[in-house]
Amino acid sequence: MKNTDKPGAPEVPVGERANIAQFGSDVVAETLRDLGIEYIALNPGASFRGLHDSLVNFLGNMNPSMLLCLHEEHAVAIAQGYAKVTGRAMAAAVHSNVGLMHATMAVFNAWCDRMPVILLGATGPVDAEQRRPWIDWIHTARDQGALLRHYTKWDDQPASPGAAREALTRAAWIAENRPQGPVYINLDSGMQEMKLEAATGSFDVARHKPPVGAEAGYSDLVRLTDLVAAAERPLILQGRASREIDAWNARVALAEAIGARVITDIKLGAAFPTGHPLHAVTIGTPPHPALRTHISEADLIISLDAVDLAGTLSAGSVGTDARIVQISLDHHIHNGWSMDHQALPPVDLFISADPDEIATPLAELLEKNGIAPRPCWSPEVEAVGSAGAPAPAGKLDLEGLAIHLREAVNGREVSLLHVPIPWQGHWWDFTHPLDYVGSDSGGGIGGGPGIAVGAALALKNSGRLPLAVCGDGDFVMGATAIWTAVRYRIPLMIVVANNSSFFNDEIHQERVAIARGRPVENRWIGQKMIDPEIDLAAMATAQGATGFGPVTRMEELDGIFRQAMAVVDNGGVAVVDVRIEPGYPDPTSRARRRPSGNSARGRTV
Repeated sequence: MKNTDKPGAPEVPVGERANIAQFGSDVVAETLRDLGIEYIALNPGASFRGLHDSLVNFLGNMNPSMLLCLHEEHAVAIAQGYAKVTGRAMAAAVHSNVGLMHATMAVFNAWCDRMPVILLGATGPVDAEQRRPWIDWIHTARDQGALLRHYTKWDDQPASPGAAREALTRAAWIAENRPQGPVYINLDSGMQEMKLEAATGSFDVARHKPPVGAEAGYSDLVRLTDLVAAAERPLILQGRASREIDAWNARVALAEAIGARVITDIKLGAAFPTGHPLHAVTIGTPPHPALRTHISEADLIISLDAVDLAGTLSAGSVGTDARIVQISLDHHIHNGWSMDHQALPPVDLFISADPDEIATPLAELLEKNGIAPRPCWSPEVEAVGSAGAPAPAGKLDLEGLAIHLREAVNGREVSLLHVPIPWQGHWWDFTHPLDYVGSDSGGGIGGGPGIAVGAALALKNSGRLPLAVCGDGDFVMGATAIWTAVRYRIPLMIVVANNSSFFNDEIHQERVAIARGRPVENRWIGQKMIDPEIDLAAMATAQGATGFGPVTRMEELDGIFRQAMAVVDNGGVAVVDVRIEPGYPDPTSRARRRPSGNSARGRTV
């Protein structure tokens, strides 16, 4: 093996390669290629050594190319981040039952995020007579898929190369159809290493992955049109959405056609321009008090696959005249193990369809029925995020970090790949679906760095600045994911909002202490990462990235952010450790400066 002359390119195997499949794992590798899988992220393991050999010595480490990771969680997180940008599945491979157990948190994140991931595992040999003493026995499980069956869309353990080809094709088809999600294929190591006695024959992948429609029926659209026509105060709860610019523009056109306020969610990727006059508020932590007013005053609430419709409705007192419409496919994958489906909401009209497929036909039907575009029903409500006062001098907090970061990018195209829990929506304007790809969604701490690497991989050569803001707890748990970005020259900038604490849990301990009449001054014990403090910049530098910090003064930020962006523009990875004051921001505070933005309708990709 040798590296190519191009830095960061996948390794190039030496020697001749077979031009036809000779082993079971060759068929698996060939199928991945036929499915159009570009990358497979992995941490090596002997259980899939047959597949590893086929990827290298049969496919030549191309289509898919291997991305070496230092932990199985990172492999899956990278695939999740890639899907958040592209909407397509990437592959990841994990070693036997132990590698799968490492990866399960990241799989759960992808499941809650409704992101397609093709996860390959291995076991066995299933045939006990083929097992090596000890190691093959402890790495064999009778039902390995049971470890994650409750939070994957489908799993299988094919027993032959032909069955593996079919299973992979079915897995890709299931993963990428909405609602999307991760799938798991467990490959018997004996099957991988078996020599083929005959050619497996042709297999048309395209014919075995038929497109599945997810459009609303005409009668549903008519009923929704009638509700819109009767409404005076419509409200759209914007939920999960694709990164497609046409769908973005269709959502804007629909809101304008019915004069609806639009509420977005910081947990989800950008789905509506936040600087648009119809944008009311972004759901964040803690929630903005205006959310209650918007919910309470609406007489028609249209949920476009809102991630927690019942919870959002509970923020306000929904009037007796309010009608609620839910447009979603998410119910197709709800199960009894995970509660990620949230509480059961009241719904007057449920439309089982992909919301991205409904905006345009609904707008067309409204126009056909003579329902003219109308202004916002409460234009005096000013959009959160409009211009405020310049940033005051003072303590370096998360909002101050956001202000200086926003000013440092100076209007260039940026993709926010991750933000910490207290990040407020009005700190940053989104004018394009790639401006923000959303959170980890499953609350799995440590996923941020890996997700950022995968999203940055998908954005490579796009001209966008890939930028992630991670909390310090999230970063230290997932820090070794950045080695993969450095190794494969994936440009990425990570800013760590470092309060030297698992601060969210400090707040919980404070609440418990108050409820029990105990000293709140002790909330930091078992939470603070001090004595010694962790040198995050050194952690980055040790992996080949460029580390900056710790930055402790507000006036240092602008210059250091510019230096970090220069590293990224030259194809590198930059990590900036910013020491911020602990605390959650006031969601009612106005943005201290308005970020420079582009047209509200969005830009063509």
